[in-house]
Order: sequence, then structure tokens, then C-alpha cells
Amino acid sequence: MSATAPGMVRPGIAERLSRMIQLPTVSAELDQRGAEPFEDFVRLLEELYPRVHERLERERITDFGLLYRWRGSGDGAPAVLMAHYDVVPVDESDAWTHPPFAGVIADGTVFGRGALDDKGPLIVILEAVENLLATDFVPPRDVYLSFGGNEETFGGAARAIAATFRDRGITPWIVIDEGGAVTDKLLPFVAGTAAVVGVGEKGIMTVDVSARGDAGHASAPPRLTAVSRVAAAVTKLTPGTFPAHAPRAIGRLLAAVAPRTSGPIRLALRTLARAPWLTARVFALLGGEPAAMVRTTVAATMQSGGTATNVLPSQAHATLNLRIALGETSAQVARRLRRRIGDDAVTVTVVDADEPSPESATDNAQFALIADAVAVSHPDAVTVPYVMMAATDSRHFHRFTPAVYRFAPLSMPGDLRATIHGVDERVAVDALVAGELFHRALLARLP
Repeated sequence: MSATAPGMVRPGIAERLSRMIQLPTVSAELDQRGAEPFEDFVRLLEELYPRVHERLERERITDFGLLYRWRGSGDGAPAVLMAHYDVVPVDESDAWTHPPFAGVIADGTVFGRGALDDKGPLIVILEAVENLLATDFVPPRDVYLSFGGNEETFGGAARAIAATFRDRGITPWIVIDEGGAVTDKLLPFVAGTAAVVGVGEKGIMTVDVSARGDAGHASAPPRLTAVSRVAAAVTKLTPGTFPAHAPRAIGRLLAAVAPRTSGPIRLALRTLARAPWLTARVFALLGGEPAAMVRTTVAATMQSGGTATNVLPSQAHATLNLRIALGETSAQVARRLRRRIGDDAVTVTVVDADEPSPESATDNAQFALIADAVAVSHPDAVTVPYVMMAATDSRHFHRFTPAVYRFAPLSMPGDLRATIHGVDERVAVDALVAGELFHRALLARLP
């Protein structure tokens, strides 16, 4: 039986994911819930994956980082497969079909927080390794499994794991983390499914916009208060604040999907693929996700100021969340914010920032390996690159590792993608089976 034969899959993958979901590993609620759910999760992995824990070496990196080493037969640079086991909180006022931490299995689907982000992608990695170990398979190079327990709170587990690699002088041959998925309706007028692989990741930046004013009674307000200054500053930050530039990945995506179209659409896609300046303009006009792929975005997410309804506050604040486009820097973004606001009485403070990643190649053996594995697990999907707009743990590797990709091999149609961090998060059992097959095919084909 070959290393990618379907019969190798152990029954019960849905039940195992259900048990993972039942552990509320909510990193943002660590103070309330304590660390017990996280330690229970580690113990659950030991129970569910005995071969992994017998044959692989495990290190605890910080309190929330798990690093497994599967020794290979050769001495080439290792492969790193990443995922995280923490999840985001649930708004108790939301109406879920099934309780978010019950792990209900119904109608061929596993429901619950973390089903897609990111316990589903994590389980298919472990399933593949456990199944290959059952055949005494030995990879041709070392394989590391890197699992973090505080990705959703931008915690330090993955950062510490990446630093461990760097300190030991290990530069991975490939790193694969969550990000893209197998999806439909990738672009208007493009039929079929696509395995969307993130070859770059936007940076993330938090900015505090603040102003001071004279405190006093609200019955006699001045022309400009601290609140109105901050409000005016935020209002100036329109979608056009930052220029649009099309990363190389967008052109490569368009060129890859063009053969799936015909007539004027095919001509348009091929033209856009060769003209990044035009692509940037078109995507910016489309708005939404296409626009976010080609420019730095800015969103006001929090505001504060004042102590009473009839008192003018002495200070006011707004918090901005920015996603920095590839090719820009946090310093450039901060300068543009200050110029656009144009008010010396408003202070713009960078609270924290992670720079955007470089773009990983698509004409190399690493991307070809991903495409070959997709051809096994999702034979109808075309593998295409794109730019990841959210932050992942892999950003800690891209500073010293040239081949970093962001792809969770699960089928996620548009309605399912909307449940990530939302209501009724769920994954089809068939999608888990295909995801396991992807990782098994990828590991079996490592050069």
C-alpha cells in the first residue's frame, strides 16, 4: 500500500476533533479560565497520538509552545508544519446552532470554536504523521511540528520557537502555517475551486491617536474638544489614505486562473497579470478583500475619553488597527498617517508593529511540492498564490526563512470562511479526511 493510499486513514477523526474543541483553550481568557484547558489539551494529544509521542521528540517552548522533531534519514534542511491550538472567545449573546464548546458532530460536520481556526488544520497534521508512523515511514529530512497556544493574542510561543531555530542555526527548507484554504469563487467570472496559498503576509500595526483639551462643563464647549479633534483625525483616514500597489503574487494568481476562463475575461486577466499598476487600480476599485490585497488598510477599532456625560474630557483616544502592505514599512505608514491627519495637536503613537513579510517564490521546489500534494488531496483545485491579510505565527520565521507558505488544506467555501471568529464555526468531516491526505502526500513527497 502506498504512503498516500486512502485506506490508511484511521476512523474517528471527527470524534478526536470534537474532543479538542471541548477544551476551551481561549487565550484571551487565560486570566479567567486559567491554564488548565491548555494543559488538558497537551495531555489529550498524548492520548490521541501515541505513535507521535513515542517516536517524535517533544520540547515545551515557553508554557504554550509545543515543538516536535521527527528525525529524517538525511541531513537536509527541515520542513516545519505549524498550527495553533488556542481559539478566540465566544460572544455569549450569539445564537449558535450547537454550543460552541460542545464539539457536536451532526450531518457530517463538526461544530465548534476552533473547528477551522485552528484545531481543524492542526488535527490533519497529526493524523497524517500518526498514519505514516504506522507504516514505519521515515521522512528524507527532519520534520518539525510547531504548535502554539497563544497565536490569537499575539503571544510569544511561536516567536520563541522561531528564535530557537535561529539560535540553533537551523534554516528550514519550507514552513507551512495556516492561511489560505481550498475555496470556490476565488474571483468573479472564474469557475472551479482553488487552493489558495499565502506567499506573503501583510504586517500588523497598532496606533494610538490622541488629543488633549481643557476639561470643563459641557454646557460651554470650545470650538474643538479633545474628542472632536480625534474624531476629525480618524475621519480623514479614508481607504485612499495609502497608495495601491499590486504584489507579484497577485499577477501570479491572475495568470494561474486565466486558463479557467474564456473570451474577454481570459484576455482581461492575462492583461492584468502583466500590468501590476493596472491591477492595483482595478483591485482598489473593487473594494473589500481585493482592495485590501493591494494597499495598507486602516481601521479605527476602539475609542475612549471622558468621565461623565456633562464633562468635557481632558483627553481622548482612538485605536487604529493597520495591516501594512507588502513593500511598505511601519515607519513609512506612521509618517503618512501624521501627514494625512495634519493636526499638530493630535499625537500619533505606534504602540506595536510587525513588518510585512517578503514574498516567497512560486517557481521553486517548495511551491511545486504543495501543488503536487493538492493534486492528490483536491484534484479539481488549481494551486494559486495570494497575499495573506491576517497575521499568522509564521511571520516569526519569515525574517530568516525564504520559503514560508500559509495554507490550511481544508475546503472552506465562502459561507464557512465567514464562521471563522464568528458564529457556527464548523468543518465537514470529508474536508478533514482530504486535509489529512494533503499532509500525508506532502510528507511522502519531500525531497
